[in-house]
Amino acid sequence: MKRIYSKLIEVSEKPLKTAELIGGKYIVVNLLGKGSYGYTYLVNDQQENLLVLKQLRKYKMLEESGRNSFKREANILKTLNCSAFPTFYEHFEENNKQFIVMEHKKGSTFEEIIFRENISYTESSAFNELYHILHLVKYIHELGFIHRDLRIPNILKNDKEYFIIDFGLARKLEDQTSLIEKKVNHLEKQLYREIAFKSDFYALGHFLLFLLYSSFEPISKKKRSWEEELQLTPIAKKVLRKMLQLDEPYAEVQLLINDVKECI
Repeated sequence: MKRIYSKLIEVSEKPLKTAELIGGKYIVVNLLGKGSYGYTYLVNDQQENLLVLKQLRKYKMLEESGRNSFKREANILKTLNCSAFPTFYEHFEENNKQFIVMEHKKGSTFEEIIFRENISYTESSAFNELYHILHLVKYIHELGFIHRDLRIPNILKNDKEYFIIDFGLARKLEDQTSLIEKKVNHLEKQLYREIAFKSDFYALGHFLLFLLYSSFEPISKKKRSWEEELQLTPIAKKVLRKMLQLDEPYAEVQLLINDVKECI
């Protein structure tokens, strides 16, 4: 019964409206995105600064794990004292709704770079992008966090600057896997969500494949694996296989950085 009630709340919930005033000082500009845990909005504050407002979904507020996850994200953002990640501003509750306010990072996703700007990546240039991103991941890992959601929408580039956003699924390395996460039986999702450094490398392996396929020209309609389709050097293939956990995965980020440097 509780699950049915939660599902009804989930499907009936509506996001905030444009121009709605939140917290007495934030005006909603538009909805940026919607996920299983929250809505994300672009907002203006009283000084006309563009910020990001994240709202915890109502049905997630019914669950202790959902409320804890939202608080955890706020605490992680407070810890990240680096311009490559959104600055935390405040965490508050209003009308039984929880919100986090953070810096708006201006940049393009690599999907936008490839398809809107018509950029394609060679093996060397793709690994060069990964090299820069891995230094941000190193900062996160050295603080004892795993991001666990290093997908294309959460990695931004603005000229020569790189940003990682959305720490909603991030965990401390010593965190115990929740009961909900233990129920995940899809292998690929387990590899993305495991509370281990290698889960971030796995996600970045798929990110790297996305870049490499930007310059791929198919010569056959026959479905083949990336190892058959992409013409890669032996070291590049070795790195990808380790990132994707097809071979013994990297134990820590510096080892991966060292190998990626050889591919540039």
